Amino acid sequence: MAAMWGMRRSRGGERGKQPSGSKKVAFVHPDLGIGGAERLVVDAAVGLQNKGHSVVMYTSHHDKNHCFQETRDGTLNVEVFGDFLPRHLLGRFHILFATLRGIYLAIVILLTQSHYDVIIVDQLSVPVPILLATGSKIVFYCHFPDLKLSGRRSLMKSLYRLPFDWLEEFTTLLAHRILVNSKYTAQVFHETFASAKISPEVLYPSINLKSYERNESGTSTRSEEAGDLLKTLRDFTCFVSINRFERKKNIDLAVKAFARLKRDQPKDEFGKLRLIIAGGYDPRVTENVEYKRELEGLSKSLAVSDQIIFKASFSDEERSLMLSHCFAVIYTPSNEHFGIVPIEAMYSQRPVLACNSGGPTESVLHEKTGLLCEATEEDFASGMNRMLKDRSWAREMGANGRKRVQENFSLDAFSQRLHEIIRSL
Repeated sequence: MAAMWGMRRSRGGERGKQPSGSKKVAFVHPDLGIGGAERLVVDAAVGLQNKGHSVVMYTSHHDKNHCFQETRDGTLNVEVFGDFLPRHLLGRFHILFATLRGIYLAIVILLTQSHYDVIIVDQLSVPVPILLATGSKIVFYCHFPDLKLSGRRSLMKSLYRLPFDWLEEFTTLLAHRILVNSKYTAQVFHETFASAKISPEVLYPSINLKSYERNESGTSTRSEEAGDLLKTLRDFTCFVSINRFERKKNIDLAVKAFARLKRDQPKDEFGKLRLIIAGGYDPRVTENVEYKRELEGLSKSLAVSDQIIFKASFSDEERSLMLSHCFAVIYTPSNEHFGIVPIEAMYSQRPVLACNSGGPTESVLHEKTGLLCEATEEDFASGMNRMLKDRSWAREMGANGRKRVQENFSLDAFSQRLHEIIRSL
């Protein structure tokens, strides 16, 4: 242990020559998979790197077959520590093991890694007090208080969660700066952490516009899977749902709404429709496996399985094809913290159907860039039917969406604001 401490101290003195105004920045994220939180931290890291800062990403898990391209092609320097630690024990104690993995990762950074001017932590706040010992400034990006995400279905579960809930509040409030992804999350933050003396700043997630440029011809497709997907997108009118295979994402609402749409569409017209359900899927995660199986069973029970395509995980190329060639994007989570998918859809000039709650109410303009619906199959099916009946209106909403994203949710604006925050610390 002493040797590791000495190693950290010796490295800490070797800051190297940084360009004027640039800083050494580390990102600490639990699992660099495929999801909205991962997309945000990857874009943040790339954005700061492009601003001249030196950036390293630390994580407990990074599967190069299940991650964003920038983390595997050398664009970003990714360091993995603690992947040998289990994620759960017999499908239980996820938060306990997530906490242990976070603590281990933070200790390794403290004892063996170079000094950083700023360390940006997100999703799991338990590393914060340990990382404070490095002397770095700590920024915590709160996607949403975990206390509000975990269910309390029994007294035992509530008692089990008590120390972790306390730990979350204690460690979160130790950060020098706290950022949140929406006004909605800021409100929930204040309600959840009543003792907070620091007010979080809203920093809306963004997208890298260049990564979502429409590819009308599809000539860039190289993989067989992407080619098959493109054929489906061209041959049918496709609604697309992009979400992790998690129950809280309420993807079954999309399946039920699609099935209900049969009542409003002539049989031959409904036969020309498809619903593509795509999302982050990790076979290590029990819920991903179970929920996908449940959705497949639901589609069969509603007699729409022939028209629903399940795509568990996908490449950046396939994501681009789905967004740029679908008819509309369905986004079903209720009270979502922010939701990056509606932003991606709007920039791809596709109208969005989203729940009228949470972050989408700040990003989607009702009847201008999409429809904000009640979280019922009836309301979503009605919205889908309205768009199908007036396709010129749907295209107009898509065009409006791109303008809105360019003005409010570009990576340049996000990176500049984060750059200013980093330099102010």
